[in-house]
This record gives sequence, structure tokens and C-alpha cells, in this order.
Amino acid sequence: MKSKFFILISVLGLFVFAGCSSEKENSKENKKLQIVTTFYPMYDFSKKVAGNQGDVSVLMSGEVDAHDYEPSAKDIAKIQEADVFVYNSKEMETWVSSVLESVDTSKVTVIEASSGIDLMDGEEEEEHEEEHEEEHEGHNHSVDPHVWLDPVLAEKEAETIYQGMVEADSENKAAYQKNYKKFSDELLNLDKEFREAFEGAQKNTFITQHAAFGYLASRYHLNQVAITGLTPDEEPSAKTLAELEDYVKNQGISVIYIEQAGSSKLADTIADATKAEIATLSTLETLSNKQQDEGADYLSVMRDNLEALKKSIK
Repeated sequence: MKSKFFILISVLGLFVFAGCSSEKENSKENKKLQIVTTFYPMYDFSKKVAGNQGDVSVLMSGEVDAHDYEPSAKDIAKIQEADVFVYNSKEMETWVSSVLESVDTSKVTVIEASSGIDLMDGEEEEEHEEEHEEEHEGHNHSVDPHVWLDPVLAEKEAETIYQGMVEADSENKAAYQKNYKKFSDELLNLDKEFREAFEGAQKNTFITQHAAFGYLASRYHLNQVAITGLTPDEEPSAKTLAELEDYVKNQGISVIYIEQAGSSKLADTIADATKAEIATLSTLETLSNKQQDEGADYLSVMRDNLEALKKSIK
């Protein structure tokens, strides 16, 4: 029986090896860089930089919550078979470190897009809430990974992705450089739009469902007050909710922001008690297939965020 079992395993191994070899050969034949990304911003940035030189796929699609995602065996196989693997940071995709232990990184160019960026500690976000005296009990004082929501830092991530693609495929450096330069200019124009919109604002506080916009707030001298912490599943105490309701009333805040795909229960509670309006801000952690089919991307959604923030920042 044992000999038959080992023969079966050997045969299956040959099929797997043949399949992997076939995929690698197909990759070489179509001469496009095979790029696997983790979640939407990494996917969009990589597509913009790769252009026609790369086939870009994303592991977390549709409405998958990037904070809760765990890769399947199939996902890990996709990473191993890729030429390039792009992720934001070990603080965002907390599973990456263990997965890379089983990936042959001599064959896969691994790009940590936030490399070289000083990540903001969760404590720093409290400093932007100068007028909100009581510390939120529900906050998670860990490192904030949401760097892509700052257009300037998004540009730095795009540059890191560009450099990684050149490392993986130096023959097409000119194409990647051209694509990166175009995208870089678009991101810097986006930064200009935010700066001009909020320059000299007298009211600079906005309230969000969770603390995802710390980098954006820091960049444009805004004051983010979050109902929950860095992850959307954290819940504040009844005392903290009551304090937030008083804060909204005392500061004359008329808008509370929820996320496109998240629960609005806590925000609705505060809005009902304060007569504030509910509006939407996207963290861009997910973008539905429908939105993408309709032409939405990082740049357009960030401009939607800008228009939404103008309701509070004046």
C-alpha cells in the first residue's frame, strides 16, 4: 500500500511541476511581467506603472475586508508563480511575513510599497485631536498603515513599485519610467487640489467611522476625530459615544463620515443624537467590480473624497 501511495504522490508531483513549468513558459512567451498585488491601491498603482508591459492581478477583490483577509493555499501559489509581488506593508497585510517564508524570493521580486516611509504611530493620531480632550477608549495605538490616502505618500509608493518593476524587468525600464512619470504627475496634481481646497480653512475638523485618514489629515493640517480605532471592528464604550455626541454638538459639526463598504451603526447613532448629516469617505481598501467597470480608480475616488470633505472643511 505504501509503495502505491508514494507512486501516487510522485505522479501528482509531476503534474504539479508540469503545471508550474507550463505557467512559467507561458509567462515568458507573452513577455509580460506577471504581477500579483494584495488589495486595491496596490493593484491600481501597479497597473498604472506596468501599463502594457504587465499582467496585474489582485488577491483581495470585491468587498473583501483587507483587515480580515487571510490568504488561501491557492493565493500563496499565485504569489510563488508571479514575477512580482506587491504589498503595502507588514502592518497592513500582517500575514505577509509568514507567507514569504514559504515563497522562493530569489524567483519573485517582492515590493513593499511603503518601504522608506515613516509610518505614523497610532498615538500620533491622538495629537491631531487637540480639541477633543478625552482619549478614545476604543482606539488601537498601533502603527497606522493607511499611507496611500495621502497623495504625496501614494506617489512615493508608486515610485517604489516602479523601482521594483525595473529590478524585475530592466529591459522595459523606459516603458515603466514613462508610465510612472505620468502617474506621478497625476498624483502631484491631486495633492495640489487638496492643498488649494483646504488652505486657510477656519473649520478643519472631520469625524470618521474609523481612524484611516491620519496621514491625509497630517498632510493638509486637518483634525481627524475617529469613532473607532485603526481597524473598523473596534467599538467605543457607551461613555466614549456620549462624549463624542457632546463634542459634535459643542463644535457645531454637521457631517459624520462613514465608509462605503463598512457598517454605519455607530455613526448613525451619533448622527441621530446630534442631527448631523451622514456622508461617505472611501478608504479605497476595496473598490467593487461595478465601480471599476464604470471607470472609477484611485484618482477619481480620492477626488470624490475631496468633495465630501469640503462639506466639513471650510
